[in-house]
Amino acid sequence: MGFARKIKEDRPVLAVCYDFDKTLSPDNMQAQGYIQSVGFDEDQFWKESNEVAVANDMDSNLAYMLKMVQEAEGNLVLTRKALAEYGAKVRLFPGVEGWFDRIRRYGREHGVIVEHYIISSGLKEMIEGTRIAGEFEKIYASAFYYNERGVAKWPAQSINYTTKTQLLFRIEKGVLDINDPAVNTYFPPDKIRVPFRNIVYLGDSDTDIPCMKLVNVNGGHAIGVYDPDSGDRAKVQKMIRENRIKYYAPADYRDDSDLDRLIKMIIRKTAEDEKLEDWYNRNVKEAVENENSEKDQKDTAAEKA
Repeated sequence: MGFARKIKEDRPVLAVCYDFDKTLSPDNMQAQGYIQSVGFDEDQFWKESNEVAVANDMDSNLAYMLKMVQEAEGNLVLTRKALAEYGAKVRLFPGVEGWFDRIRRYGREHGVIVEHYIISSGLKEMIEGTRIAGEFEKIYASAFYYNERGVAKWPAQSINYTTKTQLLFRIEKGVLDINDPAVNTYFPPDKIRVPFRNIVYLGDSDTDIPCMKLVNVNGGHAIGVYDPDSGDRAKVQKMIRENRIKYYAPADYRDDSDLDRLIKMIIRKTAEDEKLEDWYNRNVKEAVENENSEKDQKDTAAEKA
């Protein structure tokens, strides 16, 4: 089976990866009409979903997907179309809609290809219904299997806080298809499309910590965001004390916000880092070639002697 893969570009690629709920949106996406339509308030739905997970030694994401299917019975038909319609109602933080193109454009001005990715435990079908769905190179999120009538029947993908890390390696290697086994293949450094130093991860909570830590320890940029309306920094300050993230900022995506300035600084740093990396590689190549040349000269002299 053939898979489409991305290859290393002639310019540096900066991959900006986002959680969705509480990162791009101030709300949980399931609370944008679905939870209310099945007769729950948000706290009650998540409480019962978590109880199902604990009682059955079950992944919490699989538990909420099961509960969505169960509670839809007798209330609504849980179709891909219905989930996309709920997604269309999702609120976004200030400036999100203009953010992606502005950051891509700034990258081009500095010789950097900027790509945006979603890595979320939320529902892919809902994210695909949002007005920003077309901005992403790839949307990695939990998803349902649908029958021939388009009705959700079974989880097709469940993305939890640890499986999220696999997706960063897919982005690193350009092996984006979720079923492509080449994610486990060794790639020499000169074939790595997006080295971890060129990965940015934006998230808001404990479920993002494995990705944040992985990005951080490999020289990338982990950023915690918080709701600008509440101003509650407790989670992000805890993450920075524990060395999970490098930076934090309000989830304000408008031009010249703190987050906007931070990402633009990272873009400029990426451009300079690439120049330094090229310089280093040239020096190493030259040193190896000189060593080989000296060895050849010595071998030739020895043969003549």
